[in-house]
Amino acid sequence: QVRLVESGGGLVQAGGSLRLSCAASGRISSINAIGWFRQAPGKEREGVSCISSSGGGTNYADSVKGRFTISRDNAKNTVYLQMNSLKPEDTAVYYCAAGGLPSILEYEYDYWGQGTQVTVSS
Repeated sequence: QVRLVESGGGLVQAGGSLRLSCAASGRISSINAIGWFRQAPGKEREGVSCISSSGGGTNYADSVKGRFTISRDNAKNTVYLQMNSLKPEDTAVYYCAAGGLPSILEYEYDYWGQGTQVTVSS
């Protein structure tokens, strides 16, 4: 089993920044990738970004390219999502997930965190 705990969400004005953290525990060795997803009210959950276990492979949704950066600190078993130039449409619950392949597709992930709320005011 793998346990994931997200933190760092909050309320920020448009144009501001937040850094989300995803701390992993348990069978870390089984994780090959961590992904970030988000779900806005009334919308389906969508992939935002992902990173491989080595940190060498990353991917981003078009909507966040150039604004969000994913990184990892293997010593701390933590993955970060730095979010800059935030827009009101970034408002959502953000989830991190652990899986076998670096992808922004939900079905590639087996373990999910509880989510953290990000609200961007205009």
